[in-house]
Amino acid sequence: MTTLKDIAREAEVSITTVSNVVHGRQSRVSPEVSTKILEIIERENYIPSMTARTLANNASPIVGIINHAHSQSGGGFLSDPFHNTFIGSIEDRMRDEGYYIMVRTVKDARGLEEVYRNWNLAGMVFTGLYEDDFFECVRRINIPYVLIDSYISSADACNVGLEDQKGGYIATRYLLENGHRVIAFASPIIRKDGVVEQRLHGYRQALQEFGVPFDRELVFEKEIYNTAEGIKLGRFIGTKKDVTGIFATADVLAAGIITGLREIGINVPADKSIIGFDDNYLCQITYPHLTTVHQDAEQKGIIAAEMMLAQLKNKPIRERKIILPVFLQIRDSVRKL
Repeated sequence: MTTLKDIAREAEVSITTVSNVVHGRQSRVSPEVSTKILEIIERENYIPSMTARTLANNASPIVGIINHAHSQSGGGFLSDPFHNTFIGSIEDRMRDEGYYIMVRTVKDARGLEEVYRNWNLAGMVFTGLYEDDFFECVRRINIPYVLIDSYISSADACNVGLEDQKGGYIATRYLLENGHRVIAFASPIIRKDGVVEQRLHGYRQALQEFGVPFDRELVFEKEIYNTAEGIKLGRFIGTKKDVTGIFATADVLAAGIITGLREIGINVPADKSIIGFDDNYLCQITYPHLTTVHQDAEQKGIIAAEMMLAQLKNKPIRERKIILPVFLQIRDSVRKL
């Protein structure tokens, strides 16, 4: 395997000179010498190691995508297609700039500090954080960070979010417009000042507009990363004869509910109607195809990556808080009563 020392020997220059060329500091090297070194590098298919790059630039090339929502009942962060989509778009953009992505779930502030220390992260991207001790640890570490889907009020935080309340509203309103009056709300655990709470606010707003009282007994909270839990919830809701409509705050949860309903002989939309949230590939492979609230998960990842790169390169950030729009993607899972 070719090393910097080998290239330096053939080019008859110092290792430092070769390192300057390899790491983009060619202004310190004459054009003739730089060309000669680059020709050797290309011929020998030399690839600088990540460790060497880190030492040469005194900076890590690793950006962490950190999940703090730990599943208690199996499944995991990456089992949700929504997360796969936005992580993929972050990875594509960061790879173009020479960075590596590490995906990690951490339970607490201590776990976060250990990941940062052990991997010398250049920056971190977080999903669904809250203003608590864990967030204070994020700020204390003092490296670039970007929040996704977080209702944190910090003015200096880079944050990419969504019209969550509107999403809950338009989904519930569509069911109401189609004659449904007993509508279940299915979601992960609802935390104060979080994404799911905002979608619940939208659900309640639509009910109020149609004069339908809010019933806390129609709110069902389950782990969305565990398929078995979604199926189990579908079977349970299927026993609620008066429920004709369901709003699930994630497509992966909606898909599980549809399966659970079918297992006990209840068909969608003939017997119960359902709307999801995200508009990922599951909507096209469920039967029937799922009506859902569309969000652009890929664009969310691209914006997060640009915010991260701006911080890493000490460039100005025009907007630190960006809220992306949603709309209702109508398919086949809602019946008009």
